[in-house]
Amino acid sequence: MGYLEKGYITLEELQEMGFVPPPERVRKGPVAFIECPQEIPCNPCVEACPYGAITMEGINGLPRLDFEKCNGCGRCVKVCPGLAIFIVNARGRYTVWLPHEMLPLPERGSEVVLLDRSGRDVGRGRVVAVMSAEENTRSSIVVVEVPEEWHLYHVRAIRVV
Repeated sequence: MGYLEKGYITLEELQEMGFVPPPERVRKGPVAFIECPQEIPCNPCVEACPYGAITMEGINGLPRLDFEKCNGCGRCVKVCPGLAIFIVNARGRYTVWLPHEMLPLPERGSEVVLLDRSGRDVGRGRVVAVMSAEENTRSSIVVVEVPEEWHLYHVRAIRVV
């Protein structure tokens, strides 16, 4: 539980918890990457998934994703109050779908600074799509193209330049 002391969770901690989609699944197409390590009363992601890919043991359980059932639709990303769900994709170009609640939203085609879980700058990316929040969702989704597969597992926010 080093993430409570640091203020962010590491990829290694997520791997130990079984939250990291296998690279071969990520290469098949979009898939959710849930980074929700605390047992708190929350389950909008379970209810939002039309494919039954996210399950929990009780309201305080950790969300578990069946990577093969997930098609990367992003509905879970838009409803997560903790901004703890992302979509990663390594089929074709490398993209990460990020929950984003800051305004103004970046524009499609714009360059952004890619940030890791700790808020550190890890490079530059290009916005390939923006999906605005809807009435019944919390977050917009900003889809960024990242320069290499490594970034799929590390980029978790952006800064507009």
